[in-house]
Amino acid sequence: MLGFSEWGDFQQVFFEIALSKTYPYVWCMDWEVAAEKILITMMGHLGFEIQVTGEKLDDGLCLNISSEHSKSVIGRNGDRLEDIQYLVNRVLQKHYPEAPRVKVDCDDYRQEHELRLVEKAKKLAEKVVETGKSVRTRPLNAYYRRIVHNALADVAVETHSPKSPARYKRVEISPK
Repeated sequence: MLGFSEWGDFQQVFFEIALSKTYPYVWCMDWEVAAEKILITMMGHLGFEIQVTGEKLDDGLCLNISSEHSKSVIGRNGDRLEDIQYLVNRVLQKHYPEAPRVKVDCDDYRQEHELRLVEKAKKLAEKVVETGKSVRTRPLNAYYRRIVHNALADVAVETHSPKSPARYKRVEISPK
């Protein structure tokens, strides 16, 4: 595995490798197989040996990475995993414009993180109902904000996110 002193070094090398490569073999296969090959190839260029299992979802495909270096793949709070997912989708859309978004997970990190997020959102909603005061979540990306909104759709609270250009925003949970 390559050694990086800081996250910025890793991110810069990662984007340069992923976006500079052409993946000619993807034109002769379906998008699910191509997504898996793109992920394995990108991670191989970075020095990671990984195993990938694909799982069909209602809205696309989830590629789960298994690796000895899963902490390095996941990064702090899943940041590297988000970057890997972004790059896989970018390369995949270049060759298969009709392909849906692919979700990339590592040792079921995202699945567990989503469950914890839903539990936390429900606890915050209970607190709002009890106290009658609004509370806000920590800053979340759009995917996780959507999970919070959907988790609280049936609860007697209102949720909304501020209109701002920031990538990470808080979800405000307030009484109805």
